[in-house]
Amino acid sequence: MLERGWLSSNNVVLFDRPGVAMVDSGYVSHAEQTLALLEHALAGGRLSRLLNTHCHSDHMGGNAALQARYACRTSIPAGEAALIDAWDEDALVLAFADQRCDRFGYDDTFAPGDTLSLGGLAWQVIAAPGHDPRAVMFHSPEERILISGDALWENGFGVVFPRLFGNEQALAEARRTLESIAALDVRLVIPGHGRPFTEVVPALERALGRVAAYESDVTRLARHALKVLLTFALLEKRSLPLAALPQYLDRVPIYHAINRPFLGMSATELADYLVRDLERSGVLRRESGNVVISG
Repeated sequence: MLERGWLSSNNVVLFDRPGVAMVDSGYVSHAEQTLALLEHALAGGRLSRLLNTHCHSDHMGGNAALQARYACRTSIPAGEAALIDAWDEDALVLAFADQRCDRFGYDDTFAPGDTLSLGGLAWQVIAAPGHDPRAVMFHSPEERILISGDALWENGFGVVFPRLFGNEQALAEARRTLESIAALDVRLVIPGHGRPFTEVVPALERALGRVAAYESDVTRLARHALKVLLTFALLEKRSLPLAALPQYLDRVPIYHAINRPFLGMSATELADYLVRDLERSGVLRRESGNVVISG
């Protein structure tokens, strides 16, 4: 498991005699780092298969680079196929959120209920809607390992966008996904972000607590989603001019889509709120007229 920083997803590398497979490929601006880390892990071998838990920029951003290097077979969730075929940058949360990914193709798909052979183990494909309505997880009953993507982290889960993309049930889906994990026999979770962990029950309790808090106050979820989006932008760009931040928020459609129905702030009010809150939590700081990522 290659644990990455928060701009890129973790990469899970599975070794077997027929060939090496990898789950998720990180963000596009980290593609060279992904290639270097994988090359070291392969120790002279070759990547034969690449899979994605879902098609968000931080999980599929290295796909094109890995395909160019290894000509690997690429497999994606069946629900993502139409979006990748059309390269729908709104539904893929790319230009819509000021995120990037080099376009890639795929060789085949998998769906919930399928069983995949990876690393000498049988992995069940399990639906994991919530963060992404088409996301999946991979579960090995033999080893009791769950590759959870963004469905469950040690301290939370991938951001759920409130009522975005026509999905009114995202929070309910996130809850059902967490409950489906609770029904599995799991000793180790390999998440999409953060370290692997074995304390699965406490992690589920924390995640379900967050879902309950968002269910009771959807504006809390909207504020969280906006902070996550701006943090992601700063992780990529490293800094943004403070004076131009309202214009940036006004220009990128996803901020409108979340702010307008739930918070109703002006772009200036939203910029001021996000900077103050993220500054207070130590995520960013002001420096020479810019907001910059901290740590």
